Amino acid sequence: MEPVVRPLRSPFVDEPTYRVSDLTDAIQIALDVCFPDEVWVQGEISSLNRSPAGHVYFQLVEAGEPGGPPVAQIAVTLFSSAKVSVNATLKRVGGMRMTDGVEIRLRGRLSVYGAQGKLQLRMTAIDPEYTLGRLASDREQLLRTLAAEGLVGRNGALALAVRPLRVGLVTSTGSAAEADFLHELEASGLGWEVTALDTRVQGGSAERGVAAALRQLASHRLDVIAVIRGGGARTDLATFDREVVARAIAGLAIPVITGIGHEIDRSVADDVAHTACKTPTACAAFLVSRARSFNDQVDTSWSHLARAAASHLERADRRVRTAAAGVARSGQAAVLAGDHQVGEASRRLARAGPQGVDRATARLDAAATRVGSLDPARALARGWSITRTADGDLVRSTEQLGAEDVLVTTFLDGTATSRIESVAPTNPLEHPSP
Repeated sequence: MEPVVRPLRSPFVDEPTYRVSDLTDAIQIALDVCFPDEVWVQGEISSLNRSPAGHVYFQLVEAGEPGGPPVAQIAVTLFSSAKVSVNATLKRVGGMRMTDGVEIRLRGRLSVYGAQGKLQLRMTAIDPEYTLGRLASDREQLLRTLAAEGLVGRNGALALAVRPLRVGLVTSTGSAAEADFLHELEASGLGWEVTALDTRVQGGSAERGVAAALRQLASHRLDVIAVIRGGGARTDLATFDREVVARAIAGLAIPVITGIGHEIDRSVADDVAHTACKTPTACAAFLVSRARSFNDQVDTSWSHLARAAASHLERADRRVRTAAAGVARSGQAAVLAGDHQVGEASRRLARAGPQGVDRATARLDAAATRVGSLDPARALARGWSITRTADGDLVRSTEQLGAEDVLVTTFLDGTATSRIESVAPTNPLEHPSP
């Protein structure tokens, strides 16, 4: 038996199937219907790239939280044919360049790039007043905020070294700004010590690099930090209007001097720095002038000191000569007076000498008479005797004697030896000497 076949109709048989190109063409048609004219769009330039053919490609970004992903973005193409008109507009107003991080308002037509299946905005015009106005407005708002926090004058209140030879340098290594700055220092002939940190000075992440370089240099023993950047459009200098750079400068304990852009340029970094110079060369010239001024002051001080010392020495020499002359006169007078006194004394001595000799002779004779009267021989001649112990000690009292002691008695004509039988002390007043 043959099987029974009941064919079913597929629900997709009548639904069209598009080729990819057909689908992108349809999307383009839908875009043309929804956006028949060009549209104005504002956002921040990111990942800008210029092709060898002269075209410009970038992402127009609506920024999200700081450090986070963007809220939205769309690819933008500026073909070389349209770039001529856009550049003419930028040149006419001046002060603006399309670079990463710049917020712009542009005009273009929405389209689908089928080869990549990507929605893009084909740029045809730009509103530079929007960008410059936003920069000025943001700058003024930031300055008001910093002023309210007391940060505008903080770095300017620091004491700048009178001879600032140890210099920290924040700039792009190899740039014309660096070359001009270093040439000015070298031409001065002074002994500079430069510690340089290479960093980007424009672009989307340049402000974070500049702030990090400032903080890193602050850990070195420096007299001053110089932040320099050559001239450019107002948008090229936008890095130095950023809050992170301004706060980094205001928070340093080292004076910061700036030389950013041309003479007419002024940034927030200039307003919060210790000293703002017009150009990188002017920044170096300021340091040279300060160091030379110190040297000149030292030279002047030495000159004044030398003149003062010479004057003091001359006055002192005059005083010494005057004093020496006075001493000489006084010495001569003193010598004359001394000679007179010596003469008088000699004459008095000559007169008094014989009299003194006579008196001395009389005193000697009297003394000889007294000494002679005390001679033991005279006492023996008058009948006195001298008694000593066997040891030769002179007997003065019976207290020196004891029984059986041997005594030696000296007379005028000889000596006699005797032995004591007994000792009986008596009162000398009862037995007076013969």
